[in-house]
Amino acid sequence: MTIKNRDDFFIAILNGLTANRATADRDTIAEDAIRHAWKLADMAVYHQNRVEHPSETALRWIRKNYLILDTETTGLGTDAKIVEIAIIDCTGKTLLNTLVNPGIPIPPEATAIHGITDEMVRDAPTWRDIERQVTDLLDRKWIAYNASFDARMLRRGAGTQLIDPSTYECAMQLYAEHRGLWDTYRRKYRWAKLVDAAVALNVASGEGNAHRALYDCQQTLGVIRAIAGMKHE
Repeated sequence: MTIKNRDDFFIAILNGLTANRATADRDTIAEDAIRHAWKLADMAVYHQNRVEHPSETALRWIRKNYLILDTETTGLGTDAKIVEIAIIDCTGKTLLNTLVNPGIPIPPEATAIHGITDEMVRDAPTWRDIERQVTDLLDRKWIAYNASFDARMLRRGAGTQLIDPSTYECAMQLYAEHRGLWDTYRRKYRWAKLVDAAVALNVASGEGNAHRALYDCQQTLGVIRAIAGMKHE
């Protein structure tokens, strides 16, 4: 039997949970049992097309030497602009690490997070200055921690060829699956901040500051290596 959707999983699981109960009991199934059945159904749907364990996925990314990207921005909204971008590969080699002049003032609340000021980016290249370099570098699959956000930032400047979901992978999702804490409300594994993932996996802090692009790329690589069962170098 091929189970194609969430409802089918739920019915199959609930029937399994009640199979050994008396007929009268089946009419008074506890709410927690129903919630548990829905949880298992959601997890079954989530994993339906996943054929790799997170450690296998991480090892594949490393072996294929995917790129790792991080951006720092003026904010989180749809009008946010990039103020720093870094790209490394899975050997740890730095391919790009530059501040970017966004052409607008950097809000104090953004500076409070990444430490990048208007003065720091005043003489930095604009996005147009580095667009071709970024486009040329991202000629193979890339990874980011919370990749959908970085993809959205790239979409604003570099074109659709960089934000097709088939061109990137999300290390935050990979870590969520590795950690295995299921979020019943969102029907997926619970996400965690990069700094928390790195601490949980004993990734070396290294040099630099959190929320700077190159440092976050290196921490993301450390998380991926740890999930793959490799020591962080």
